[in-house]
Amino acid sequence: MRREHTAVNPTAESPDFSPAEIDVGRRLFAGEWSFLGPAGAVDRLPPLNGIEIAFAGRSNVGKSSLINALTGRRALARTSNTAGRTQELLFFGNPRHRLTLVDMPGYGYAVAGKEKVAGWARLIRGYLQTRVNLARVYVLVDSRHELKSGDEDMLDVLSQAAVSHQIVLTKCDQISEATLARCGDIIKAAIAKRPAAFPDLIATSAHTGAGIERLRAAIARLVEERGPLVS
Repeated sequence: MRREHTAVNPTAESPDFSPAEIDVGRRLFAGEWSFLGPAGAVDRLPPLNGIEIAFAGRSNVGKSSLINALTGRRALARTSNTAGRTQELLFFGNPRHRLTLVDMPGYGYAVAGKEKVAGWARLIRGYLQTRVNLARVYVLVDSRHELKSGDEDMLDVLSQAAVSHQIVLTKCDQISEATLARCGDIIKAAIAKRPAAFPDLIATSAHTGAGIERLRAAIARLVEERGPLVS
């Protein structure tokens, strides 16, 4: 049974956003988002332009659903019940500005062959090491299961690459608020010693929309720190 939530902060110290910041986030993600194309190798990455925000996470953690919820488009990023479907970096853009969203290949798919998994790892490491316009990677973690080994591996890669990253909890409508708070505390303790990890978490549900406006506002705040995006 799904549980509806009015509170979406997994910890009391998570920052709030003003109504003005919420509105800036709403406007940033308004308009016509479209699929710009894939990149299956580092030498096929698009030219550097504007600011990129990437989303990483285990297969079936809900990356596509979250991107759809952020942009208000039901089928911008395709969703699938088949784990490991995304094998390339997928780029999404909006003609109103130069913010690009990047859906990274899902990890933790045990059925995939070792060669394929190694290829994904090379692609992800190459992307993180070469994209100087990458402002942050949001690492999606299923709030029902907390951090798993694949998540820890991704956090290690991000730390080694010194890429700013933040945890976004997904599927928070499927657990109680007490369980959500406990999950948040455990994860915050786990990332406390990672210098490149943003200390606060954002809890979301693509199903109910909980936390989506806060994530939009967080991205908008990050974008504004980098300067204007309009071409």
